Amino acid sequence: MQSAQALTRRSFLKRLGYTAAAVPFFRPGLRAAAGDKIFHASFGSSGMAWADLTTIARHPAVEIAAVADVDLSRTADFRKNFPNARVYQDWRELLDREKDLDSVNVSTPDHMHGPIAMSAMQRGLHVYGEKPLTHDIYETRRLTEVAREKKLVTQMGIQIHSNPEYRMAVRLVQDGVIGKVKEVHTWSEKKWGDTDPMPTRVDPVPEGLDWNGWVGVCAERPFIGEGWYHPGNWRKRLDFGTGTFGDMGCHIYDPVFKALALTAPISVRSEGAAPNAHSWATDAIIHYVFPRTAYTESDTVSVTWYDGDQRPPTEVQNLVAAPASGTARGPRIPGQGSIVIGTKGTMLIPHVGWPQLFPQADFSGLEMPEVGRADHWLQFVDAILGKDKASTSFDYSGPLTEAVLLGSVASWFPKTTLRWDAKALKFTNENAANQHVRRTYRKGWEVKGL
Repeated sequence: MQSAQALTRRSFLKRLGYTAAAVPFFRPGLRAAAGDKIFHASFGSSGMAWADLTTIARHPAVEIAAVADVDLSRTADFRKNFPNARVYQDWRELLDREKDLDSVNVSTPDHMHGPIAMSAMQRGLHVYGEKPLTHDIYETRRLTEVAREKKLVTQMGIQIHSNPEYRMAVRLVQDGVIGKVKEVHTWSEKKWGDTDPMPTRVDPVPEGLDWNGWVGVCAERPFIGEGWYHPGNWRKRLDFGTGTFGDMGCHIYDPVFKALALTAPISVRSEGAAPNAHSWATDAIIHYVFPRTAYTESDTVSVTWYDGDQRPPTEVQNLVAAPASGTARGPRIPGQGSIVIGTKGTMLIPHVGWPQLFPQADFSGLEMPEVGRADHWLQFVDAILGKDKASTSFDYSGPLTEAVLLGSVASWFPKTTLRWDAKALKFTNENAANQHVRRTYRKGWEVKGL
């Protein structure tokens, strides 16, 4: 079985091999007969957006028609590799002018996921949305509802969901290999938070950047350079990102959520620090309680999240430490992953790596099932063509994202157990928490459906 493998965004892109030279050229101006081609646009042109759009472009039915990016200085690779595609700086203009589109990918900072995806779906477009699906819980619920109402193909960018490593973890749990699940511990070493004071200076807006468009639905504010917002550290900021939890939670919770067939949590409680006036905190410990499922032992099951320097308790880590020589313990747990504790054994799910079963001696003769690999992006296109089914449609990834974002809300109320009514989309015992479920867009940036 393969060893655990840490996968950074940079190494992920490198592993996929998406260099400029490798991207095929398309001619969106030559539209084929209806049904023969999928005309696609990207919101975002670099970073994860580049991976999304170039991978989708590998499908023979896809033609890249347009891109929208508020920072035109980051569009050089797109212009070079898709010379016939149109480039916009305002995503609203793209949607208004590109009348022949079939699908889009939304790969912007978190705060614009909901507004752009909803606007695209209101026009009947299929959506590949990056994780987390949205910045706020209400936005996620509405995207899920509208996608269902309009019968649109949707997929969230948790691409490891389609990898055999995560598929194997899901299969082993659902086959009962470790018995009924008693509890889960899941973590990420990332630190998308900040305790530094916000700089008081105002910097000139870089050439090519539409700062007002970048701020989008959020309140106006002056530009601060040196990576305070764009392009590097927006994930740390309350209005624009969703912290470590939002960045990695949708990835790392995914195999647990799928394997246990989890639904909405009953309660959530944060033991870590609260955010400050402008940035998320780090070193979170967040306890969830979910109702039982066919794969859990008791009436409820606890799932605990840790990030930054926090990790599961030593006694939990020791459950997945393979004996080395004598009485010494084996290697430390990976920087990101999950420990799933069952009645018959324990599973370590590295992010990203093959699941490992403990005690090792109890599973030494286990014959592993066959699991396949899917191309997460091309599956989205094939689903539009009616040849496949999207594995992380918003019907699945919406509830997953809602659960993750509940942890972000809980961080505002340390050492307070928040009871959640998913149907009503509200907390029942702490009304102040409900102000974090839905935000108000600034005037002039309102979006139909949100």
